[in-house]
Amino acid sequence: MNRLCASYCLADSYQIDELARIFRTDGFNPRFYDDVIHVEYHQDDYLGGAFFFAYGCAVFWGINPSDIETLLAMARPAAVKPVHGIVYDECYYQYADQSKINEEDDLIDLDGNDPILKLSLSYGLSQSVKLTVFENTIAKAIQKSKHLPEELAQKGKTSLSRQQLSRKIGALYAERHSINLHSDLLDTPEFFWRRPNYESYYHMASDYLDIDMRTNILNQRLSILQELYEILSDELKHLHSSRLEWIIILLIVSEVVLTLLKDVLKWL
Repeated sequence: MNRLCASYCLADSYQIDELARIFRTDGFNPRFYDDVIHVEYHQDDYLGGAFFFAYGCAVFWGINPSDIETLLAMARPAAVKPVHGIVYDECYYQYADQSKINEEDDLIDLDGNDPILKLSLSYGLSQSVKLTVFENTIAKAIQKSKHLPEELAQKGKTSLSRQQLSRKIGALYAERHSINLHSDLLDTPEFFWRRPNYESYYHMASDYLDIDMRTNILNQRLSILQELYEILSDELKHLHSSRLEWIIILLIVSEVVLTLLKDVLKWL
């Protein structure tokens, strides 16, 4: 029987200790795997499980959508900087003789109900939805700013004021800095340093979701964002220097006018 495996990214991060306290208060027995919380969820005919990651993601195995919503609502008070909208992905799994992923059917075969096996796969699944958040953020940042280089190429200047340009530069820098801070989340987790026998399952999920290729594309888009930042910074410097030039010109003109007036008055 195929069962649902659903991955979510709903926040920048989770306060993991607070999340564990919430689950205990609601009668669950959360178990820690490094900075990941695992909770079991009893349903009528099946024992499902959920993994909550410190970087704001959660992966659910064999839990009904309505019960997933219940668990996500419980976790919401521990969320830091919730993301806009729902970033979500799903596939299905079944138990079989050998663990593998059938990419055409989006179906995961598991050779047992080992929670560490599911966690190993969940690392890749959670990184995928986290990567989707980064991809959406970068795409929006580029979309909002792409007209500025075109405007500079056509008109030789931007229509933005110095204050607007400064805000735009600040926003671009903040987006780039935020993603750079979290880029290590897309590396092989330290969890597998002590459990090397499970690392192949993580790479199985990572390959299935094209994590490496998407990360390379993300880095290329970050480079585009860096170029945008540099272009706008140069334009801001140009506006500042132009303003200084006009100030100097006005001071010189004022001095000339005052000198002329002084000489004229003296002559009179």
